Amino acid sequence: MKKIVCITLPLILAVLLGACGSPPAAPSVPPSAPPPSEGPGGGESSPSSLELARLMGYGINLGNTMEACDSGNRVPNREPSVYETMWGQPVTTPAMITGYKNAGFQTLRIPVAWTNAMDFENDVFTIDDAYLDRVEEIINYALDEDMYVIVNNHWDHGWWSLFSHPEPSERDRAMTVFTSMWTQIAERYKDYDHRLVFEPANEEWGHRFNDKTAFNPLPDRLDEDECYALLTELAQVFVDLVRGTGGNNADRFLLIPGYNTDVAKTVDDRFQMPADTADSKLMLSVHYYTPWSYCGDTSGVGHWGRTGEVEEMNQLLGMLTKYTDMGYGIVLGEWGVLDNEGPDRLSYFTNFLDNCDLYGYVPLLWDTGGLYDKAVCRINAPDIAELFLNRAERSLTADELIAEARLNMDWSLRKAANRPETVITADEAFAWIMFASGDWSVLYCNQDKYDPDVISAGVAASDAEVTAGAGTYTVSLDFTGTSAGFADGLVFSAVGIVNGEILFPGYYMELTEVLINGEPAVFSGLPYTTNDNPVTTRVNLYNHWVDNIPAEARVLGGDLSGATPVPLENYVDTRIETLSVTFDYIAPDESAGG
Repeated sequence: MKKIVCITLPLILAVLLGACGSPPAAPSVPPSAPPPSEGPGGGESSPSSLELARLMGYGINLGNTMEACDSGNRVPNREPSVYETMWGQPVTTPAMITGYKNAGFQTLRIPVAWTNAMDFENDVFTIDDAYLDRVEEIINYALDEDMYVIVNNHWDHGWWSLFSHPEPSERDRAMTVFTSMWTQIAERYKDYDHRLVFEPANEEWGHRFNDKTAFNPLPDRLDEDECYALLTELAQVFVDLVRGTGGNNADRFLLIPGYNTDVAKTVDDRFQMPADTADSKLMLSVHYYTPWSYCGDTSGVGHWGRTGEVEEMNQLLGMLTKYTDMGYGIVLGEWGVLDNEGPDRLSYFTNFLDNCDLYGYVPLLWDTGGLYDKAVCRINAPDIAELFLNRAERSLTADELIAEARLNMDWSLRKAANRPETVITADEAFAWIMFASGDWSVLYCNQDKYDPDVISAGVAASDAEVTAGAGTYTVSLDFTGTSAGFADGLVFSAVGIVNGEILFPGYYMELTEVLINGEPAVFSGLPYTTNDNPVTTRVNLYNHWVDNIPAEARVLGGDLSGATPVPLENYVDTRIETLSVTFDYIAPDESAGG
C-alpha cells in the first residue's frame, strides 16, 4: 500500500457522470427573497421555489411521532395519542415546537401515517377526523411560531407495496388509497397559506414499491424502469389532484420525492419532475445519510472527515444543482448522524450545512430524541446547539451566505488533508470481504470502495493482495474482538477486488470454500462474478437489494441458471464469530468455456 492515489467514490462518479472535482457553481439567488405572506395564499408576495428554499432555512423532523404505526397489529381509528406515543415519543406540545424555533430551526417536517385513521382493507377510505384534527393542531403550533411546515405520508405500514401487487384489483386499491388520502388532506388544509407544504411520500417512491409486506407477499415484481415510470405517474396524479381542489392549493408549494430519495438515483434522467399549472411551485426532496456506515442507526464506524469523505459529500450534494438549474428548490428532507456522538459529528454537520448554504438547499435534520430533548425543549449536545443557534442568528444575504460557505468548505478540505487514510495506487489490487451485520453495528469496508479504515472496533480483517492476478486467495473476518463477540447476522456481504475490473477484466472469482464459525457454509444458489462499478470486481454473498441477475454476471462455463445474489441467505440470522472465503481467481482464457 502506498500513500499516493486514492480510488474514491467521487472518482467513480466522475467516470460515470462526468462530474468535476470541485463543487458546481452555486445558482444565482436574489439576495433579498420576498418575505412570507401575512395571509392565506401568498398573493403577489408568494416566492418562487428557489426563493422559498432560502426562506425555509434549517429545519427538523418531528420523528417517530405522527408516523408511528404498528404493522404487526394494525388497528385503525384509535385515539390519535395512542399512535403518537407508539414509538416512544411524548405527546407533542406547543413548548416543544417553540423550543425548535428557539434552537434555530425555521421549518418543521411532520411525517404522518395517515392509514392509522383509514380502514382501507375493508374498503373504507375516509380518514378519521380526529387524526386530521391532531395533525392540524401540530401544524398550527409551528405556524404560530412563524415556521414553515411540511406534511407528508410516510412509510405508513408499507401500504405502498400494493402498487406492485400481482393482482390488478389490489393495484387499483393502492391508487384509491393514494387519491382518497390526498384529496382529503388537500381539502382539509387548503385555506392555509404557502408556509404549509405537501409531500406525497417519503422514501417509498422507487424500489420500495417492491417491498414485501403484509399487503404484498410477492416482492420485486417491478424492474427499475417500471419503478421510475410509476413514480412519474404518481407524482403527476398528486400534483393534478392537489391543484384541482382549488383554494390556496392552486399554487401551494408541493414537494416531490426523488427516486428512493437517493441523490444518484434522482439525478438519473429516468427521474422526471411532473408538469404543473402553477408557476415555480414544485420542489424536490432527497435524503442524505452518506456514508451510512457512519450516519446510520447503530452505525459501526466512528470517524468521518478524511479527504475522500469530505469530497464525497461535496460531490453528491453538488450533483443536485441539475435541478436548481431548472428552477426547483431542493429539500434535504432527512439527514443526520443518528448514533455517532464523537468529535467528527460537528465536522460532518458543519460541512453539510455549508453545502446547503452554498446551493440554497433546505436541510431537515432527522431526530427522534437523540439530539433534541423534548423534556427540556433544547438540543442536548452543546457543540451542535451552538452551531445551529449561531447560524440562525446570522443576518446575511444569499450572496454573503454563498461566499461564507465556499470559505468554510475550503477550510474543511484543508483540515481533511491532515487526516491519515489508507490509499492505493491504480496498479494495485486487494481482495476483502464487505460486511454489515444484521443490526448495522458491525461493519467492514462495506462498499465497493476498498477502505480498510471503515471498520468497527474489535473487528480483525485479513485481506489479500492480488496484484499478481490469477491464483488462489483467502480473505477473512474475525468478530470475536467486538463488544458482543460476534456479528448479529448479516444484512449485506460480498467479496470484492478493488481495481479488478481495470487490471483483470473478465476474470472469474470461483468460490471454493466459505467457512462460517469454522464450518463449511451451504449455499442457497450459485454465486456469480460481477461488478457494480467500473473499478471493483465482486461476488455477492448476501445482497437482497439486487432485483435481477445483471447483464455483467459471469460464471465458469457460462450457465447462470440457479445464480443468486444471496447465496448465504440461510445465515442472515446466524451469530457469526468468524467468516472466511477462499476463491480461485481465473483468467478468461484459462477457464472452461471462457
